[in-house]
Amino acid sequence: MHGPISDLLVLDFYYFLLLGYSLVWSKATVFEIVITGSNPVTSANKHPSLAQLDSVRVYEALGWEFESLRTGQQTIIMHTFNLHEFKNFIQSQSTETKVYLGADSERVKVNGVWHADYTLAVVVHIDGNHGCKIFGSVSRERDFDQRVSKPALRLMQEVYKVSDLFHELSDVLQDRHVEVHLDINPNLLYGSSCVVQQAIGYIKGTCNVDAQVKPNAFAASYAADRLKFILA
Repeated sequence: MHGPISDLLVLDFYYFLLLGYSLVWSKATVFEIVITGSNPVTSANKHPSLAQLDSVRVYEALGWEFESLRTGQQTIIMHTFNLHEFKNFIQSQSTETKVYLGADSERVKVNGVWHADYTLAVVVHIDGNHGCKIFGSVSRERDFDQRVSKPALRLMQEVYKVSDLFHELSDVLQDRHVEVHLDINPNLLYGSSCVVQQAIGYIKGTCNVDAQVKPNAFAASYAADRLKFILA
């Protein structure tokens, strides 16, 4: 097997292999690409600038989907979960199946404006001792962090998004082993440490789960970290 998926397994998911996990990939059924417009111009221009998004109705008519329009900020949905399919998959698994939720983000400049690509990953460890099936979503938003070395706003946005996902899936996560993984390093030498207590406290308060951070946050640091490049 060759290509980006095999490279990902070899280079970035060794953590799973060390734990004795046998990964099972089915890219065609795991990920669903959200329609970005059947119009050839729209399809070719998947990441418009904010100036192009001034008239939301025009782009919605072309097939764009917007997660939110709060304070005039648009979220471009690049890839998303098929929530119904995902819930059915979870419900069909045994109660021994473990679920790991992870989030990661990457800062990118689009037409001179800084944005952040947020990736959510759900690692479903079937029966707790068989293969894993991984679901993912990617969205893009404006990034307003002023301190690049300590991107508190972007990091907390990852936390908010994975918390929201936890609640969206809560009805199928009951009576299962569930972990929330954050791509945050508690070591003060790293910029992400600036939100470690805030992030852990938020997940505890909203999800009643003790969040895992680096080096134990494989669903964020490995799965979510690389999913964007598979889905793009």
